[in-house]
Amino acid sequence: MSQASRRVAIVGGSRIPFCRANTAYAEVGNQEMMTAAVDHLIDRFGLYGRQLGEVAVGAVIKHSADWNFAREVVLGAELSPKTPGVTLQRACSTSLDATILIANKIAMGQIDCGIAGGADTTSDVPIVYGQRLTRRLLATRRGRTMAAKLKSWKGFRPRELKPWFPQVAEPRTGLSMGEHTEQMVDMWNVTRLEQDELALASHRNAAKGYQDGFYDDIVTEFRGVSQDNNIRSDTSLEKLTQLLPVFDKSMHGSLTAGNSSPLTDGASCVLLASEEWADENNLPIQAYFGDSRSVAVDFIDGQEGLLMAPATAVSNLLSSLQMSLQDFDFYEIHEAFAAQVLSTLKAWENEVYCKDVLGRDQPMGSIDRSRLNTVGSSIAVGHPFAATGTRIVSTLAKLLEQKGSGRGLISICTAGGMGVAAVLEKL
Repeated sequence: MSQASRRVAIVGGSRIPFCRANTAYAEVGNQEMMTAAVDHLIDRFGLYGRQLGEVAVGAVIKHSADWNFAREVVLGAELSPKTPGVTLQRACSTSLDATILIANKIAMGQIDCGIAGGADTTSDVPIVYGQRLTRRLLATRRGRTMAAKLKSWKGFRPRELKPWFPQVAEPRTGLSMGEHTEQMVDMWNVTRLEQDELALASHRNAAKGYQDGFYDDIVTEFRGVSQDNNIRSDTSLEKLTQLLPVFDKSMHGSLTAGNSSPLTDGASCVLLASEEWADENNLPIQAYFGDSRSVAVDFIDGQEGLLMAPATAVSNLLSSLQMSLQDFDFYEIHEAFAAQVLSTLKAWENEVYCKDVLGRDQPMGSIDRSRLNTVGSSIAVGHPFAATGTRIVSTLAKLLEQKGSGRGLISICTAGGMGVAAVLEKL
C-alpha cells in the first residue's frame, strides 16, 4: 500500500575529535569510538533509555568480531536495548548511506526517529595471515588428540607467519587511491598550486570553525582530546609547497601529505526524525533531508577516474530535482584529495564531459568557492572512512540552521568508483 512520504528532520549531530592514525586513539576500537559519539548525541538531546526506531552505523575496516557492530553499539550506549541496529558499509560514504537509510524509513512512516553514523580506525586494523597458516590453526582446533593437533604443523615454514595488512588500494587495479587520483590530475590538468591552495583553505576554515565555536556542541572530548588533531592553523602556502609527493614520487607527482586527507581514527553520528516526533519531544530541527543519488563509474580501463563518480551523482540528483549547481548556499565536497575536489569542479565546467558523460546540453558551470567547505573538510579535520558522511551531514545541517534558510549540497567519492550525493535544505 502506497503512503505519502513525510519530511525528514535533522535534529543534530555528534562526533568525537578526529585523530591521525596511531596517535591518541591508537589503542581504541571502532565500537568504543562509535559508542562515545552516540552517547554524546544521547546526552545532547536527552535520549537516555529511549527506544528509537533504528540505529544504522558502519565501519569500513573492522574485525570479524564486529559483525553485529550496530547492535553492539546500541547495547553499549545509553539507549533502550529494545532499539534495533543495522550495520552497513559503502566505503567512504558509509555513514551518508546510513543517513539515507534512516531518512527513507522515516519518510515512509516505518519509523519515527533514528540515528545514523559510522566509525573507523586505521590504527586497530585486522591483521590477516595466509591460507596455509589459517588451515593449520583450524586443523589444530579440530584435532581431538595432541597427536592430531601436532600433525597439523607438519612441514611448517616460518614464512607462513608473514601477515597481510589492509591496504587503501583497489583490488581490481592494484593501485592506491592516491595513484588513481594522480591519473585524474593528468586528465584534468590540475596543478600542484591549485591543490595546495585548496588544502590551505581547508585548514584555515577548520581552525576558524573551532575558534568561532562552531564545533562546540558537535564535538565532544574523548580520550583527553577536544579538537581534531590534524588541523594546522599555522600552515601556509609556502610550507605546503615544500612537501614532497607521496604517491608518484617522480617529478610529475603532485599529491602530498599536505593536500591529501590523512589516515584517521574517529566516529560521528546524527539524529533524524519526523517533524511530529521532533515537536512532541521538544527537539530542534536544524534542517531537512532532501534527496540523494548514488552512482558508479567504470574506472578499470582507465578512461574514467576512480573518484569521478560524484560528478555524475550530483548531476543526476540535480536533474531529478530540476535544480542547477548554482542553487546552493553551501557545498560540502569530501576532500579525499584536493585533486579529487578540483577534478570534479572542472568536470562540471567542461562542455565535452557534461555532454558525453553527464548527458547534458550545457556545462553545469562553476560554484562560488567561498561557499565550499566553509568550516573545513577532510584534508584538515581528517577522514575516518565510515565517519565522514555524518560528519558532513552534521556540519551542513548546523550551517543551514545558523543561516536560517537555504540549501546545501553533499558530494562524497568512494572506493570502487562510486559516488553519493545528497541535498539538505531549510526552507
